[in-house]
Amino acid sequence: MFNNLYVLTAFFLFFVFSLYGNNGTPQEEYQIHINRTNEKIVVDGLLNEATWQNSEVASDFWMSFPVDDKKAELKTEVQVTYDDNFLYVAAKCYDPNGYIIQTLKRDANFWSGDGFAFVVDPVNLKTSGFLFGVNPYGVQMEALITGNTGRRGSRGSGMNDDWDNKWYSKTTRSSDHWIAEIAIPFKTLRYEDSKDTWGINFIRSEMSDNSFHTWTNVPVQFRSVDLNYTGGLIWDEAPNKIKGNVAVIPYTSGGVFSDFESEPSTTDTDFNIGADAKIAVTSSLNLDVTVNPDFSQVEVDEQVTNLGRFNVRLPEQRLFFLENSDIFSDFGNSPARPFFSRRIGLDGDGNSIPILYGLRLTGNATKNLRMGLLNMHTRSTDDFLAQNYSAAAVRYRVLDRSVVKAFVLNRQSVDGTEFQSNDYGRNAGLEFTYLSKDNQWQAWTGYNHSFKPGITDKNYYYKAGIRRQGRNFSGIINWYQVQQNYYLDMGFLDRINHYDAVRDTSFRVGYGSLFMDFEYQIYPKKKGNITSQSFSIFNWITPQADEKDIIARRTSASYELNFRGRSRFRVSLANELNELLYPFTFTSDDSDEPLPAQSYITNILRLNYRSDQRKPFFYDLEFTQGGFYSGTRTGIEAELNYRVQPWGNFGLKMAYNMLQFGGPYGERELYSFSPKIEINFSNNLFWTTFIQYNTQAENFNINSRLQWRFAPMSDIFLVYTDNYLVETDDAVDNFRINNFGPKNRAIVFKVNYWLTL
Repeated sequence: MFNNLYVLTAFFLFFVFSLYGNNGTPQEEYQIHINRTNEKIVVDGLLNEATWQNSEVASDFWMSFPVDDKKAELKTEVQVTYDDNFLYVAAKCYDPNGYIIQTLKRDANFWSGDGFAFVVDPVNLKTSGFLFGVNPYGVQMEALITGNTGRRGSRGSGMNDDWDNKWYSKTTRSSDHWIAEIAIPFKTLRYEDSKDTWGINFIRSEMSDNSFHTWTNVPVQFRSVDLNYTGGLIWDEAPNKIKGNVAVIPYTSGGVFSDFESEPSTTDTDFNIGADAKIAVTSSLNLDVTVNPDFSQVEVDEQVTNLGRFNVRLPEQRLFFLENSDIFSDFGNSPARPFFSRRIGLDGDGNSIPILYGLRLTGNATKNLRMGLLNMHTRSTDDFLAQNYSAAAVRYRVLDRSVVKAFVLNRQSVDGTEFQSNDYGRNAGLEFTYLSKDNQWQAWTGYNHSFKPGITDKNYYYKAGIRRQGRNFSGIINWYQVQQNYYLDMGFLDRINHYDAVRDTSFRVGYGSLFMDFEYQIYPKKKGNITSQSFSIFNWITPQADEKDIIARRTSASYELNFRGRSRFRVSLANELNELLYPFTFTSDDSDEPLPAQSYITNILRLNYRSDQRKPFFYDLEFTQGGFYSGTRTGIEAELNYRVQPWGNFGLKMAYNMLQFGGPYGERELYSFSPKIEINFSNNLFWTTFIQYNTQAENFNINSRLQWRFAPMSDIFLVYTDNYLVETDDAVDNFRINNFGPKNRAIVFKVNYWLTL
């Protein structure tokens, strides 16, 4: 049955190819000419140089959201120029309504406040680009953009805003307008020599009426940063390759670490020195090097309550892995990613495993070829042998925007200086993604294979699917299958391991997944309080691999209402089937019996409301009620935030879940509380304290971090972290703490300096 679905989906791919046409490009209509300046540009937000009086102006912006069929009422004027070292962008944003921002912290909640940004595609191939933005208070934001940023509001954004780099900006504010003056070093960008046209678009976020404005006419269903809708940046003379494009980022760190769980408890000190380097091999190909890296600046992972039977995938935040990360990570699909960088240098609990070195070469090798090579080596520990990780990935552009891509991965254990021939994990795959010129059709197919000692069958994965992203109607059909012996030693694989609570062991079970989601979006024709309404139907079926038995299914219908102030109401009703292949328990009481291995069918109601984020106090509330396997679940989640513009943010996340199974199967209450305090003394000095209490993890965590950015991309960190074991009584009518004690504690400092050579 499901093999036939695979063939049917493949047929859809060929159908999509017939839709490929010669649509026009916005660059034919939207062009801005950039001329060299011989004048010294002082980045002060004043625009009093003669160059700005004579430069071409891009104005007359379109509305991009909540409508896309009329010009923006507020005026925006943008100019560009350059010299030997910098690309300069100046924006004058007229706004008599005052300014709203969320924070003075770099990158944080940029799109929820007033701001100006521009996206630039130096190679002009619509496959990758850079995004730079600044708000009226001078807070910077930057991100890497892929060629597929998807539909507005979709989960996969194609944006990586964890990426940081060195650039300069200054803003000034007046009663009816604000000005942003920006200088981007050519050393920060990756571009081809002698390319006289770049893709570019200018974006303005305006909170007074919750709107987005763009220079080119970007359809409302797509994100404003979509590379397919860039205009043309026409150079008077194509910029040449910048010579000596090397950045070295040395660091030193140290701290005091206490372990109270060891017998006896211990306190140790640590001191480290290491360095990262970014070397431009060519103007569009970058080499990242790390020696004895330290990732202590990465914020603590946010704890979540996991009510499923499978793992939660946490995001990558380490800078070394971020630039051009899509070259490696954009294979498989979300539940089955062959490459997931958190598998390198971190154990299953998120604890660091020392890395000896890392090399990473990424970027555009030719006009149509993007490539990535990676090699990293971890040190041995008391619990793990040393590991060598290698990866190679290529993406070749065909049919204007479509991509043929392939990868090879290898994890190899090393004992001393000897590679362990019987301890490795390898993967290889070939995939194809089609994307139409107008961005409204996408299709994909692919096959991946894993290699392990002694395993020769049922060790592969394949997928195929199609997506439509129209103005009103959007839909996706996706099919993939994971065989039981398909391993991802360098990746993330969900739903493959099924725990047997009676035998206290796990079994691998191959599975397939047929995912269908259809949505109809309604946009108002006239300006009003409602910005959109949507109706969606979702169906997901998971059969056991090579079997007809359904082991999971979810069918749901939902309605969403979005208001101008970005408040939102959503209601959904779902019917679920879950087949327990082995006995399983969701309670922690040893006297409770595991749920028996059988089918469970339940109905679930979910209500969600998010308030207006423009107001100082805003919140997000969600209520869930319905069946949960043999019992019921009542869930309440709340996120409360209070903003003191521009210096303070005070938040609290809370989650409560009541699981009741009845009879001998027990019941359980789960709580989590996560207060967060953020004090911004200036654009360069931040103090963030994050507290987490999670009864499921039986952990209480305090993480307090002071960060001073004393120079561009150069920081001093002082971090205090403390973890406590919290054991509670699970009896519903007698919830109390039975045991509270310290687990570990650390005070860490780190200094890093970005040196451009």
